[in-house]
Amino acid sequence: MQKRKLAETLEPIEPPSIAAQPPVLLADYMSSMQAKTFNEMSGIELADVQIPESAIADTTIWSGSRSLDQLVDFITKVLPKLHTRFSQRPKSNGAPTLLYVAGAALRVADVTRVLKDKRLRGEKGGDVAKLFAKHFKLEEHVAYLRRTKIAAAVGTPGRLGKLLCDTEALATTALTHIILDVSYRDSKKRTLLDIPETRNEVFKTVLGAPKVLNGLRQGTIQLVLF
Repeated sequence: MQKRKLAETLEPIEPPSIAAQPPVLLADYMSSMQAKTFNEMSGIELADVQIPESAIADTTIWSGSRSLDQLVDFITKVLPKLHTRFSQRPKSNGAPTLLYVAGAALRVADVTRVLKDKRLRGEKGGDVAKLFAKHFKLEEHVAYLRRTKIAAAVGTPGRLGKLLCDTEALATTALTHIILDVSYRDSKKRTLLDIPETRNEVFKTVLGAPKVLNGLRQGTIQLVLF
């Protein structure tokens, strides 16, 4: 009995997700992560690429865990506008209302499965694009996006960034939300923004894509940390 009690106390406790904090603290967190990516920039230059606090969604009403089995409920309760748009038929090809940024191909596949839930898409909602470099050439994704009406694009920052910055296939005309998958930790306990390579791609090519940064600054795109 004594041994079992000891084992229970030694069980590692997952730290609470950074994503549960209010926007004012999340803005500081994003700035500190951005400074790691743009470490040669001056404070004035950094201010030019900073994500405004007003662009970060306040998700503090959510008290549940930020795990994939809760994602549908999280969107329904915390992001009602996104939930509504998800169930509407998209007007244009390759123009999602949501970008979901995840750190690795396997995670992208898991998120895609969850977002295909009928509770989100209803009968009319568009497809959910699964975008990562493993097994897929960039041209294949370009062709798929050009012919498909999508509600969401789930992808690694490397592939999403390439599509946003180097092609016209992934449009931001209908984009209202970007979810960063920051609560998930890999086998080395690292989050999306802990890994230098994925962090750099997030800030340089996804959030740093001119059309995305403009949307965040003008208030047409909301950044959500999940």
